[in-house]
Amino acid sequence: MASSSTSTPLLYSCIAYRTTILTEHTTSAASQTSSLASLILPKIDHRTPQKLTYTHNQNFIHYIADAPSDHDPDSSSAGGLTYLVVARSSFGRRIPFGYLVEIKRRFLARHDDDDGPAGTTDFAALPPYGAAGFNATLKELMVSFGTTQGGKQDAISNVQADIDNVKGIMTENIERVLERGERIDLLVDKTDRLGVGAHDFRMRSRGLKRQMWWKNVKLMVLLGVVVVFLVYLFVGFGCGLPAWSRCTGK
Repeated sequence: MASSSTSTPLLYSCIAYRTTILTEHTTSAASQTSSLASLILPKIDHRTPQKLTYTHNQNFIHYIADAPSDHDPDSSSAGGLTYLVVARSSFGRRIPFGYLVEIKRRFLARHDDDDGPAGTTDFAALPPYGAAGFNATLKELMVSFGTTQGGKQDAISNVQADIDNVKGIMTENIERVLERGERIDLLVDKTDRLGVGAHDFRMRSRGLKRQMWWKNVKLMVLLGVVVVFLVYLFVGFGCGLPAWSRCTGK
């Protein structure tokens, strides 16, 4: 993997045919951003064109994915190409997408077949890093678009000319890429919460059961006292309350 220590908000870039990286460059090896491509590329669907941004910590992963409908039948393999860049989130979207438009334009122009119709290179037949000669161009454009005013202006012009409604580009969290892991974690989290909820429910049920038992005991005691008092009155009236003379023989 080509790399450099040039300071630019564009940290990593690659061009891939489906999951096969053909060319790449990183300006910050310490950022570990190159590994993000292996997560994103398998999830990209080339049946329709895509312009998408994922978020990951303080970085954005932007990409343009072509579809066969974007190209002539003679260059249909270009419909499997993805142009990707990882940039600081503070850098926004317009310049990174303008950069992607530019590397797409230059990459396709470089791989026009001089002996046949334009764009007849079979990208599906290229091996991994089969277009490594483009690495230097990626480095040049990453520095230019990331640090120079002219490069930034060119990027903005590219966006305005080639991307409709950049504000409408979807943003998703990169955790969605890890669907299986996310769903397992979510399931575990829900199970834990369900277990805690069931425990709380049992504790509240026991407490309520004790309260109801004490209420019943108090009610039974009260009823017992009332019954005894009524029996006392009934017997007492028959015995001549309050002296009880009829029953004592006095």
